[in-house]
Amino acid sequence: MEGESLRTNADDVSLLLAAASEFASYPGMQTDASVKEFLDRFPLSVVISALQTEADAPEVESTLVSCLERIFKTKYGSFFIPQYMPFVHVGLQTDSQIIRCLACKVVSCLLENVDVDGDNAVKLLIEYNIYPLLINCLINGDELLSSASTDAIITLAKSLKGLDVIFLKNPSETTHFKSIAARCSSLARIRVFALIVKLFSVSSSVASAVYDSDLLTLIESEVHASDMLLTLSAFELLYELAESPNAMKFLSRTKFLQLLVSTISDLSVDSVIRSRALSICGRLLSSNDMLKIVDQTSLKNLLLAIDGRLESLKNQGTDECECALEVLGHIGSSNQGAILLLLHSPPLARHVVEAAFDQLVRGKQLAALHALADISGEKRSESQKLLNSDAEECLRHLIYTAAGNSSKLTPSGLFLSVLRQDSEIRLAAYRMISGLVARHWCLLEVCSKQDIIDMVTNPQIETTKIGMEARFNCCTAINKAFLLSTSLSGAAFSEVASKLQEAIRRGPYLTRERAEAVPIVATADRF
Repeated sequence: MEGESLRTNADDVSLLLAAASEFASYPGMQTDASVKEFLDRFPLSVVISALQTEADAPEVESTLVSCLERIFKTKYGSFFIPQYMPFVHVGLQTDSQIIRCLACKVVSCLLENVDVDGDNAVKLLIEYNIYPLLINCLINGDELLSSASTDAIITLAKSLKGLDVIFLKNPSETTHFKSIAARCSSLARIRVFALIVKLFSVSSSVASAVYDSDLLTLIESEVHASDMLLTLSAFELLYELAESPNAMKFLSRTKFLQLLVSTISDLSVDSVIRSRALSICGRLLSSNDMLKIVDQTSLKNLLLAIDGRLESLKNQGTDECECALEVLGHIGSSNQGAILLLLHSPPLARHVVEAAFDQLVRGKQLAALHALADISGEKRSESQKLLNSDAEECLRHLIYTAAGNSSKLTPSGLFLSVLRQDSEIRLAAYRMISGLVARHWCLLEVCSKQDIIDMVTNPQIETTKIGMEARFNCCTAINKAFLLSTSLSGAAFSEVASKLQEAIRRGPYLTRERAEAVPIVATADRF
C-alpha cells in the first residue's frame, strides 16, 4: 500500500491518537476542510498503518476506527477510497468485528459518493471481490456487522450494475441467495430473508428483481405449522413486507395469502401464530391499493377465514379475539376497507359492534370500541369519513340492532353507558363518537341526550393529557357536525350549542375559568 509509514516512536503514536480522539468526538458533522486539515497532519496511510500495527489495543482500535469512519463519510475523505481498496478487502476479512464493520461502511461511502460514477464504483467492488466478503459479514458477523453489511448491499442495489452483482441467474453460485440460505445457519438465514425484505423498499425495479429471482419462495418455505419459531420469523418478515408499497403487487401473486388463510383457519396452530397471521391480514387489507389489486377469490377467502375465527371466539375474551377485532379496525380505517367490512355477507363489522357494547369482557370491548372508531372514520379525512349509502345503512342498522337487543334500547343509551365506564374505555368511546357523529342519525342521538353533552363538555372529567385531548376532539367533532346540520335548531338545542361552543372556547386542558389576580394588603413588617 502506498504512502508514508508511521514511525515507531511512541510519542508519534500518542500524538496521532490524541488528534484522532479529538477528531472522532467532535460534535456535529465534520466538514471537508476539517478532514483535509487532519489528513495534512496525519495522512491516511499513517492512520491505517497505526490501525494495523496497534490493533491489539482495543482503545487504540476503537479510536482510529471512529476517526476513519468520520473521514470517509465526507466527500473529501471518500475521494481517497478507490486508492485504499486493498485496505477494504483486507479489512473485510480481519478477525476484528469493528474493523470489518468499518470496511462495510467504507463500501457504502464509496457507492454513495456523488463524485464517483456508479458503474466505476461497482467495477472496483468486482475487481477486489468485495460482494462475497459482504455476504460473509452478513451471515457470520455480530449484529452491528450484519447491519453494516446489509446497508452496504442495499446501497449497492441502488445502481443498475449493482443489481447484476446481487441477483445472479444461476442458483448454484455461492453468492446466490438460494445457495446462501441452503447452507447457512437458521440465524443467518433469517438475516438473508430480512435483507430480501429490505431490498423491496429500495425501488420498484429492485422489487421486480427480487420477485423475478423467485426469492419470496424462500420465505414461504419457512412457514411450517410444526415449527413455531420459523413460522413466526417468516410472518414477521411478511409483516414488514406488507409495509412496502413496492411489495404489494408481488405479494398478491404469491402463496402468502393462501398461507394466511390456512393458518387462521387451522385450530391446531398455536394461537400466537394465528394472531400474527391476523395482524398481517390487517396490515395488508388496510391499504386501498392492496384492495384494488388483490385477487377477489383470495380476498373472499381471507375475509371468510377471519369471520369464521371471530364467530368461534364470540363468547371468549382471549388475546386472539382482541387481536382479530383490532385487525378489523385496521382494515376499516380506510374508506374501501370499511365498505368491505360492512357489505361483506354477513358483515364482518357485526362482530365489532356487538363487542363494543358488551361489558362482560373489558379487553374485548376496548378493542372493539377502537375498531368501531376506525370503521366510522375517526382517523379519515372529512371527505372520506362517510361511506356509500349501502354501507352507511348497514352501519346504522348494526348499531340500532345492538341497542334494541340491549337494556339501553337506543344508541344514545349505549353511548352513555360506555362513557360512564373507566377512563380507558371512555377514551375509546370519545373516538367512536367522534367518528360516528358525522352521521345525522348519530348526531341526533348524541344531542338529544343531555347527559352525553354534559360529559363531553365537562373539562373536569378527565385527568390525563390523552383523555383531555380525546374528550376535546369529541366535543369538536360534535360541534362541527352540529353547525353543518340544518335540522337541529330552535330552543330545544340552543343549550346544546351554547355548551359545545363554551367547551371549545376553553380548549382541552383548561379546567376552570381563569382566576383574576387579587391584591393583598398587609401592614409592613417592623423591626
